[in-house]
Amino acid sequence: MKRREIDYRAKSLSATYGENRFDDRAMRERLPRSVYDELKRVQLGERELSAATAEVVANAMKDWALEHGATHYTHWFQPLTGRTAEKHDAFIRPNPDGGTLMEFSGKALVKGESDASSFPSGGLRATFEARGYTAWDTTSPAFLKDDMAGLTLYIPTAFVSYNGEALDEKVPLLRSMDAVGGAALRVLKAIGQDGATRVWPTVGAEQEYFLIEKELYGRRPDLALAGRTLIGAPPPKGQELEEHYYGQIPERVAGFMRELNYELWRLGVSAKTQHKEVAPNQFELATVYSTANLAADDNQLVMETLGKVADRHNLAALLHEKPFAGVNGSGKHINWSLAADDGTNLLDPGPNPRTNARFLVFLAAVVRAVDRYATILRATVASAGNDLRLGANEAPPAIVSVFLGDQLSDVLSRLSRGDAPGGGSSEHIVMGHTPLPRLPKDLSDRNRTSPFAFTGDKFEFRMAPSGESISASVAVLNAAVAESLSELADELERSEDRSAAMVAAVGGIWREHGRVVFNGNGYSAEWRAEAAKRGLPNLPDSPSALAAWLDADNIAMLESTAVLTKDEARAIHHIKLERYAKRVRIEAATMLDMVRRGAIQAACSELRHAASAADAAGRAGCPSRAAERLSKALSTALDSVDSAATVLERALAGVSGLDDPAEEASVCRTALVPAMGDLRAAADALERLVPPEHWPWPDYRRLLFEI
Repeated sequence: MKRREIDYRAKSLSATYGENRFDDRAMRERLPRSVYDELKRVQLGERELSAATAEVVANAMKDWALEHGATHYTHWFQPLTGRTAEKHDAFIRPNPDGGTLMEFSGKALVKGESDASSFPSGGLRATFEARGYTAWDTTSPAFLKDDMAGLTLYIPTAFVSYNGEALDEKVPLLRSMDAVGGAALRVLKAIGQDGATRVWPTVGAEQEYFLIEKELYGRRPDLALAGRTLIGAPPPKGQELEEHYYGQIPERVAGFMRELNYELWRLGVSAKTQHKEVAPNQFELATVYSTANLAADDNQLVMETLGKVADRHNLAALLHEKPFAGVNGSGKHINWSLAADDGTNLLDPGPNPRTNARFLVFLAAVVRAVDRYATILRATVASAGNDLRLGANEAPPAIVSVFLGDQLSDVLSRLSRGDAPGGGSSEHIVMGHTPLPRLPKDLSDRNRTSPFAFTGDKFEFRMAPSGESISASVAVLNAAVAESLSELADELERSEDRSAAMVAAVGGIWREHGRVVFNGNGYSAEWRAEAAKRGLPNLPDSPSALAAWLDADNIAMLESTAVLTKDEARAIHHIKLERYAKRVRIEAATMLDMVRRGAIQAACSELRHAASAADAAGRAGCPSRAAERLSKALSTALDSVDSAATVLERALAGVSGLDDPAEEASVCRTALVPAMGDLRAAADALERLVPPEHWPWPDYRRLLFEI
């Protein structure tokens, strides 16, 4: 893709931000006041969208898009693939006299039709039952995408089957937002704080990614087909010097980031923070907090825009969770909180958390939710790629636990014993007799090893994979917290002594669910043993984790909060298992292809060269021991690679005849994955014996250090 020449000084940032988004500002300018007011009530769930209102909005949206130069529109939805889908239609409609009309109706805005059988449904739809619908999500603004196809109007939509089952990531997320918001309002009213009329979950997603040279990417079949390097010997230097994190951003990457920010800002995506990450050529981008639904949509735009802008800079953006063995992998940290329309953050401890009863009630509710539904939270982040990352030094372990810090843990523990909350730690950090200012001290430290950490006024769910949608994790978290808050509301509404009931409820939750709180090193073997004693689940791989979608208690929670039906949950389980198995099988087949057609051929050529050199030296009367040793080492390494490849071929053949998704995923995990590990070890040992210029693909040194 040709790089664009952008005049960043042509417009101010305030004029650029959101210029390609039909947001609230654009709607206020273009819609009649009565229509605008009705649409806002629709967005709040206070009334149904009328056909007349849809027609007015569609006409205004069309005029806005055409004024910007758009030629097409599309319903943009998120099927159960982790990414997005779209079908484009032109605004143009020919007239019989040879002229044209620009047409976009309220019906076209509100409803679209797609072939539902062509997307994953997990058995919800049979192949012959093809009809599916896309429905306009009024809470997520339409936007314009500018690419080689021109300008296209994108309308965020939900995707449902002919019978109304959710076939996407958006519908469960929207349902969960209603559930947790309604439950939170009940709790607020029960404790006598009825100033808020609406509560919603807020999310900020941190996106990690790698950049490599586009030319090198094109020469790696594994990156193109599997998203990660399946073969690759570690370079002499990696990240062990710890100089990459927050390091200076290279000029070329800075240029890429400048254009990335510009494109995202035009879309109204609040790209805020950027920096180098732990591994070479690894970076991070974070957005400002917004409602959960909008944050999920925006993160999809971030992932798409990363790839497009990287391509223009002759780079490739890698979103796989572990594209390079031996160095930091990439995750997606989901920062989550609850906000009310009176301006309060319900997880803000305030100046004195020991006496902030509202905060302690909501904090305890979240702790209970995570402890009860740790298995399904773990299932939402299960994938073949994330299995390679969880538990390593850049990611939390597969055991779900909550970090609160010592002060909050002590407060909750004292309440559970009926004691008065104790004093807190120092409020400032003083750095001796220096000109440095005193720094306000946060309520708790940070714990990078915790899967679910309280970080001041929010929780950070650190287990999410970098290349997937955040919607499932947020939807399940919302649902679990909604159930927990509803139980609290039931208790508080029945009580005559509100203060005593709040203390009793928080203390009871800590006694029963405090086991999930752990403030230490989540990587340690001691924690694994301690977690087992506490009865916390440890689900180290996707096939074992995904079974949580079928658990009766998990399904009951999802159904009681109206987030997913039993059939929808089972469909997700089926789809995730199929996807896991397909990814592992693609990786295995790609690895075999690379080894058989590339690595072995290159090594055989090198072996012939070494043998020829040894023969020539012998005939000259000065036998070369080095050449003989190289020939022997190459021969031994080749035999090892061939043997390991044969084992993997047999394992792959054994998977191909399996029909049951659970059995197929299990065999992939127990047979294919270990066989791939053995073949990789053998192939990497072979790579170390072949000069880089004779190896078929760019090595790790070039991939990680050339930009």
